[in-house]
Amino acid sequence: MAGGRRGPGRPQLSRGSNSSSSSCIQPTTLITIAPINHPTFPRLPPSRNMVFEFSVVLYLLTALCMQYINIYKTTFWIPTYPASYTLNFHLMDPYLFFFIVMILVRRLVWCFVRDTYANVQTVTLGYFLVLALKVILVVIMSISLVWCLWKMVQSNSPLNLLFLAYPLVSYLLLYGLTIEVNDALIPVAAGTKPKAAEAFASNREIPWNGSPIWLPRHKCSDSPQDVRFEADVMKVDFNSRMKTVLFNSMVCAYYVGFVPICFLQPHMYLDLWWSCLLIAFVWVNSFVLFGAHFLPPRYCDALHRCSLHLGKWQRVDHSNNSPQHPWSESTVWPQGVLVRHNKALYKASGLRNVAVPSDSSYARFYFMFNQPMRLLNLFLVLELIVVIIELYILFTNTHWNYVVSLSLMLFCNYYSLFNLLRDRFVLARVYHEVIQ
Repeated sequence: MAGGRRGPGRPQLSRGSNSSSSSCIQPTTLITIAPINHPTFPRLPPSRNMVFEFSVVLYLLTALCMQYINIYKTTFWIPTYPASYTLNFHLMDPYLFFFIVMILVRRLVWCFVRDTYANVQTVTLGYFLVLALKVILVVIMSISLVWCLWKMVQSNSPLNLLFLAYPLVSYLLLYGLTIEVNDALIPVAAGTKPKAAEAFASNREIPWNGSPIWLPRHKCSDSPQDVRFEADVMKVDFNSRMKTVLFNSMVCAYYVGFVPICFLQPHMYLDLWWSCLLIAFVWVNSFVLFGAHFLPPRYCDALHRCSLHLGKWQRVDHSNNSPQHPWSESTVWPQGVLVRHNKALYKASGLRNVAVPSDSSYARFYFMFNQPMRLLNLFLVLELIVVIIELYILFTNTHWNYVVSLSLMLFCNYYSLFNLLRDRFVLARVYHEVIQ
């Protein structure tokens, strides 16, 4: 109103050189930021890499045999049936079967070649014997794969053989010409290496839970740049692990369930419903097995600790009358403060907030890992659903191939379910004590 007295405006932290002395004070000096207390992570039974690969191979070979039983089963109990055996062995392609078996055991063989006598200090006779065994094993597997593939070329159509190459094409598209897909996961720009990178690099060769794959360790830091760098490293590492989990679970379900169907003779009957259900079971169980191994509880705890230091921003309406501050990349922002960034208004949601407000990848990282048992609960729910469905089918069907298949597969599922429930109960008690 003309000639009237202008009322007090909204308080600002820094508007320019003419701002008052109180407006130049950072919010960290006005509001006490609550400290973040991390719990002491318990010692869980280690999951050795060789043991894990052996258990996966055992499960996949069991599922493969169950798929062959479903495809080539006979009605041997009928008195007029001409044969007394349970499977039509003469209709099976032995070269295809052994080719699939070698594809399934490739990770176990590679684990043995890579990890056995990997960091030897003194060269002994045993070292050379193991080295010779590795060479012989790799040569035998390579020759066997080529021999089986050559035999299948002579007796199958080119279209069927293309089905065998699909996972290889997917691997080349995802990883390129790489054998070890878990190397060099730390993206450090040339000339700009924060202090947190030195801690990560020093822990690169330290395995957790017996796994040879590098697991990043969280480092509590008051520097926003170090926290954001740590989050960037863990995002790249997590995405790489998830890609590995999804690819390996797809390969397992593809070769165990789908490839035997592709080489089925046209005149044979196929129980399509049960075959598709078996493929789904193998895919989910493989996803849980690889996910629980590549994303162990200690690894998820490191991501959870990093997300607590990173924080989260929530976009709000500009009509908010609370004090607003221009966002600064060198400030640790407390919970509830409002900041302006890229012509938008954001509210701090975490206890400590150093993430870039407009970066959606930081928001997804915080959403995924602010609850430390989110991934573990996901694996547990998937495994419980599979077990319940298998038990229901087992109790409601009388077909002998259903009973044999589900009985054997349930034993493998019980092992995974036990490990997940054990970790869930232990970690729930640890994090519940921290909340209290």
